[in-house]
Formats: sequence, structure tokens, C-alpha cells
Amino acid sequence: MKLGFVTCVQLGFSCMEAIYKAGGKLQVAITLIDEKAKNKSGRVYLDDFCQSNSIDLIKIDHINDDHVIDVIKKYDLDWLFIIGWSQIANKRLLDAPKSGVLGMHPTLLPKGRGRASIPWAIIKGLEETGVTLFKLDEGVDTGPILSQYKIPLSERTTSTELYDSVNDAHVNLMTSIIPKILNEDVTLQEQNHADATEWQGRTPKDGEIDLSASVKTAERLVRATTRPYPGAFIMINDKKHIIWKAKLANETTKNLCIGFKDGFLECIEWEAE
Repeated sequence: MKLGFVTCVQLGFSCMEAIYKAGGKLQVAITLIDEKAKNKSGRVYLDDFCQSNSIDLIKIDHINDDHVIDVIKKYDLDWLFIIGWSQIANKRLLDAPKSGVLGMHPTLLPKGRGRASIPWAIIKGLEETGVTLFKLDEGVDTGPILSQYKIPLSERTTSTELYDSVNDAHVNLMTSIIPKILNEDVTLQEQNHADATEWQGRTPKDGEIDLSASVKTAERLVRATTRPYPGAFIMINDKKHIIWKAKLANETTKNLCIGFKDGFLECIEWEAE
């Protein structure tokens, strides 16, 4: 079974390490050229790992370059993993490996297709979320599913905690699926598209606290947009106050408190820009 991997961030690199811990190996790894996306969050360089494990490393400008197709054909790949990669693969690339291209999405598909999966799971007050390993197609998170890993949520879960749990889930999924891939024991389950939901992308402006909403809605927003995200905020005297941590309160306290129609939000950690 010949495998390839595409990534340029820590999450993908962790999955590469998991492949080897699970007894697999890679014929080739593909990453961005060194000069590109130097400031990308979580950017990593694969040179040392590839050299230590005798993996051929190819550096590219874009995933849909003709050169990438040539690489897939040269190494006669059965499966290609694309994890931690912002460029969208076209149909020609998806059809190049003999069995297809695999990716992961941080929701329990078909729920939560789209973007901003971690904040939305908290904002929506879900009791659980997870990560889905699936075969990529031309749609947005619409391909058949290989496996899923569930993550329970509570009324105290923050995006910081969920971000770490999602990373761990990626590694756990990779560790569990590699033996099945090597043994050609992979079952693909088509998604029930009738149950699908789509979550829109979010911008820093979406973190503004709505004083006309409930205090619980505001508290969820704080937990959902705290680090590593830009944070929930409120404007006070034309100055932006970012709220990193808060809790529900029945009355005002010595800390910064925000009043709502149904209670108060006590700000535990905040900063004024």
C-alpha cells in the first residue's frame, strides 16, 4: 500500500507521526516551498522527519500544479492524505491516486460542513462534536466517510480546550485507520445529505457581544472565540474591550460586568485595546 501526505502545519505533521507509530510508512511527502506562508499559523517544515524516515520530500507552490500530478503518478500512490492545507484540490488531483484522497474535517459530518467548526460547536451549544476522516470529492465536506471520532462538550468547554481535543482526535483517527488501510479493510459510508448542515465562516467582527441577546448566549460567545481565536468583545466609550474569560453572575461584582435582560456576565480575563 503506497501512501503520500500533503501538509504544511503542525496538525498534519502530528498525523504523519501517527502513521509511523501505527506501523505505516509514506512514499512521499508534499509541502509548501520554504518561502511561502512563513507566517501561517502552525507552519512546520518536514525536512528533518522526512530525512530520518527516508521519505522523499517535494516542495510545491500549489496543490493543483501539474508537477503534483506527476509526483502522484511517479510514486504510484494508492492513497494521498491532505490534512492541514488551505488550497482546494481540483478533480484532476483527486482522481490521481488509485484509491483517492483522504482528508479530515472537525465535525461529525454531515453536520457542520463548512468553516469555523470549533467556534460554532460551542456557540450552538452542542453536546458533542468530533472529527471525520473522509474521502475528498468535488463538494465541500461531502465525500464518503471512513471513520469518526466523537468529542463530548460541556457548558464549560472553551475553544482552547476543544482545539486541543480536535488535534488529539486527528491523531487517534489516523492511528486507528492506518492498520485498516494497510490491510485493505476500508469501508466507505456515503453521507446522508438530507441531514447535512452548513456552517458559515466567521470574522473578528462576529465576536461582538449583542447586549439584546441573553447572557447565556454572550457567555457561549466568549468561550467560543477565546484563544486561539480573536476573542469576544464589547465597545465601552469607543474603546474595544476583548473578553477572554467570563462567567454568569446574578449581580454586579468588582470585575468588569456586562448587564443583560436576564443577568450579568462577569469578565474574569479581559483587555482594552
